[in-house]
Amino acid sequence: MSGISIGVVGGGASAVCLIDALARAQGRPGSITVFEPSPHLWRGRAYQVDAETIKVNATPDDMSVRVGDLGHFERWLEIRERIVEDRGSIDVYSGAHFAPRTVYGEYLEQTAYAALGELRRQGWRVDLVGAAVTAARRTAERVLLSTRNGIAGAFDYAVLCVGGDSPKDTYGLTGAPGFVADPYPVAHKLRDIDEQQNVAVIGSGLTAVDIIISLAEQGHHGRISLLSRRGVLPGVRQRPVAFKLRHLTQDRMRSLARRQREISIKDVARIVKAELHDAGADLNSVHSEIAGVDVEAPVDRLRRQFAAVSSPDMGLRILQRAVPEIGPDVWPLLREQDKAEVLRSHYRTIMSLCCPMPPSSAALLLSLVDAGQLEIRAGLQKVAARPGGGFEIATSDGTAFGSDKVINAVNASEDRIPTSALPLVTTLTRSRAASRHPHGGLHLARATSRLISNGTPDPRLYGLGNIGAGALFFTFGIPSLVDRSEDIVAAILQHAEAASAARSEEVLLPA
Repeated sequence: MSGISIGVVGGGASAVCLIDALARAQGRPGSITVFEPSPHLWRGRAYQVDAETIKVNATPDDMSVRVGDLGHFERWLEIRERIVEDRGSIDVYSGAHFAPRTVYGEYLEQTAYAALGELRRQGWRVDLVGAAVTAARRTAERVLLSTRNGIAGAFDYAVLCVGGDSPKDTYGLTGAPGFVADPYPVAHKLRDIDEQQNVAVIGSGLTAVDIIISLAEQGHHGRISLLSRRGVLPGVRQRPVAFKLRHLTQDRMRSLARRQREISIKDVARIVKAELHDAGADLNSVHSEIAGVDVEAPVDRLRRQFAAVSSPDMGLRILQRAVPEIGPDVWPLLREQDKAEVLRSHYRTIMSLCCPMPPSSAALLLSLVDAGQLEIRAGLQKVAARPGGGFEIATSDGTAFGSDKVINAVNASEDRIPTSALPLVTTLTRSRAASRHPHGGLHLARATSRLISNGTPDPRLYGLGNIGAGALFFTFGIPSLVDRSEDIVAAILQHAEAASAARSEEVLLPA
């Protein structure tokens, strides 16, 4: 097999997972070119250099980028902490490690360069290009990638690792004095906020938690209002407990996929119940946690979940493990009406439970609430800039109040394709080399992550990360990125081997 060429569009965490998987696969040498225009190579937006007060929300075993090695990041972190004599990542309430996101960015950088070094040792050519890919075109056997300056190269395979988007400006406040459209890096974006100013944080996810923690750390004394439509905060991660899934496993879901084309939510619920039953989990408690999200007051829910950090019940722990692991396998099998129902009614709740905050973050939020400095409100209806400065805010219960600053923590656009990648995606869809998924992102094949056009997976075009939202479920977590990277590398190498064998056979055939 002659050397293959791979173009990787994007150089964030998903690209690191892909490159590490490629280096470990020990395939025949070729060339790999990574395109990344931002200054955050390998870190992406999420893990850029920033304040160490904001932490990853998962334990080290969930943050390893190494296929088949859950301890890879933990070993790296332990070595680093011994060198810098820093054990500050241990959560005092759960005993678990939650590394600063900027430290995790260091891990991504070092892992990426180590993997590229290994590829070079194997004979691969490696190129890093600091430019954005704005167009792609399929020829008979190649993928032509272009930047604004023209054709960047022709590749045998291209993998789109375009990442996520910045927060959505739901209320049209861009340009208004005092509006922070994107809070990252918080060390820079929040430093000019006066400690006595009243601040409104729009959104209630992990970004909002980061903002509040950062304001508290820099000594903010003014009122902080955390505002959203539903008031669904991230759950609180419980103390780690070792366990093994019996029913909600990838093997079982893939076996199910081979036997039947479609399953219902009720089918999934039966398997979930079997898993919870075997673990002795409280089924009613799990059901109440999901069904009661819009009934229980946000602070009451936060306080109750924080009190359950050391609970022996396995229900939430099982969900937090199972959804990222089997979500991509189950989602393609669900009936379309069930997918629509999950996205419409349960997506935010599932994400809140499966992407929980560290207990220390919950403790800080509750201390600010109890001190009267932080209020958490649901029912947000209006945020408008005042002509003379500041902002007017209104909620569905008739409450209206002002704020000096508004910080945007709203989730990114629902289509999951970042604004910067739209020109590239548009060229692919217009030429029918790819197709948009009705639930967001692009159509992908589950087993290989190949882009699908006209119902046919393209063996030379792949998507990794949020660009597969809609086709897959839970596309952004590191474990999901690692699994999909392994699939993509295997698919590329197998296809390249088959193509090489076919060419060799053509040469040997008599004229």
